[in-house]
Amino acid sequence: METFLIKALQLILMVLLHEMGHFLFARLFKVRVEKFYMFFNPTVSLVRAKKINGKWDVKFFAKNIPANERPKLDAEGDQVLDAKGRQVMEPIPLDKLEDGDWRKYPDSTEWGIGWLPLGGYCKISGMIDESMDSTQMAMAPQPWEYRSRPVWQRLPIITGGVLVNFILAMIIYAGVLFTWGQEYIPVENAKFGYQFAEVMQNEGFRNGDVFVKVDNENIENQGKALNRMLFSNAKTVTVLRDGQALTITLSKNLTDTILKHNPKELVSLRFPYVIDAVQGGSPASAAKLEKGDSIISVNGKKLYIYQDILAELNASKNSIAEIEYVRKGKVYQTHTQINDDGKLGVKILTPVHFFKTKKITYGFFEAIPAGISLGWETLSDYVSQLKYVFTKSGIQQVGGFGAIGGLFPPVWDWQIFWEMTALLSVILAFMNFLPIPALDGGHVMFLLYEMITRRKPSDKFLEYAQTAGMLLLFALLIYANGNDIFRAIFK
Repeated sequence: METFLIKALQLILMVLLHEMGHFLFARLFKVRVEKFYMFFNPTVSLVRAKKINGKWDVKFFAKNIPANERPKLDAEGDQVLDAKGRQVMEPIPLDKLEDGDWRKYPDSTEWGIGWLPLGGYCKISGMIDESMDSTQMAMAPQPWEYRSRPVWQRLPIITGGVLVNFILAMIIYAGVLFTWGQEYIPVENAKFGYQFAEVMQNEGFRNGDVFVKVDNENIENQGKALNRMLFSNAKTVTVLRDGQALTITLSKNLTDTILKHNPKELVSLRFPYVIDAVQGGSPASAAKLEKGDSIISVNGKKLYIYQDILAELNASKNSIAEIEYVRKGKVYQTHTQINDDGKLGVKILTPVHFFKTKKITYGFFEAIPAGISLGWETLSDYVSQLKYVFTKSGIQQVGGFGAIGGLFPPVWDWQIFWEMTALLSVILAFMNFLPIPALDGGHVMFLLYEMITRRKPSDKFLEYAQTAGMLLLFALLIYANGNDIFRAIFK
């Protein structure tokens, strides 16, 4: 539960910082910010607060304040209708509102927490956004409104959220590098080679192969090798197999094939099966296995690699498994009943216990440019991967909140937590910058159009575009989370 709450707070923090970017630039240019909300608040808000005459007024579980509008009347006192026969509204003069009415104090921002956890919003005065405040937009632009500002001021107001998220990512990356550095197992130290999913074996890889080159470029890091293979259109991979160099030609549709099969683990490091801890009441406990035992045979098969033993145990579900292991230099035999999960019930030593790692450390001032570089590299990698979302196989892998939660390991690790926070911040920045109406990138697209043509799109056009963009985003949100539910039930 504690881990879930930390993950939730992490996402909330990123959304808050994104919206705060819009808020700070708006206030810098003296544009009113009418509302600042975490989560959306249709009809009701969990909490809302506003500073009135120097004092905070806070309300809990309260209905939202109605828009500051009333029916417009003509000189005879009749309601004014537009060309389509619809009632025309006008703002209520502030002196007509009661002193306790929050609408009487438009200079003060309303802060709140909604009940629909789909992000947050910052309502900027005079801007066509998700509030669709048509009454305000029908009036002449006011000096405190977004639409009265020149393009060079409106542009940073719109991009402020993206800038904050990306800067946050680079700061976190710099902090991670300063605190933990970079540590990995060079491919040359992988003396047992790598384990390949079936889709990779169909390409010509064999378990035990070691990466040497990708497109004739020497590779030191497994992650870099995979990134080049999957997202940089690599054509060949040279591996070391049984001491001999072998070149494998990759299929042109390799990435699409991988997305279609979606293996749990595409490539993993092969390492010995050595027990680190035994779970009470498990098959391993019944077999009297102990911490430090190294398994070397299962069912008469000489196996000592973790993945090979895992596969053999899985094939021994609901049966007796004969196990041979080494303890303090001596070989012992035992047997145990394997349950229907195909596992012994042990924790094993990780690969870093068997292979020499390479660690790069960074001083404080070294970590800053390295963090910036890592942020740009992460963004570049993400952009190169995004094109596969628009393929048939790629769209099926799109995920929502469940997929985001699945990025984190089952065992808590602060380094991984901060690395994932930085990655999600990069993703949030980039996704918001896509040229889709209702996103920051959509507003930027219309601003660039205005800069080039010297003509501003009409408010009516922007309203239609905003509506279309919101419908598209909600459709994508439903589809992505529907994918999570489908995978959880049927896969």
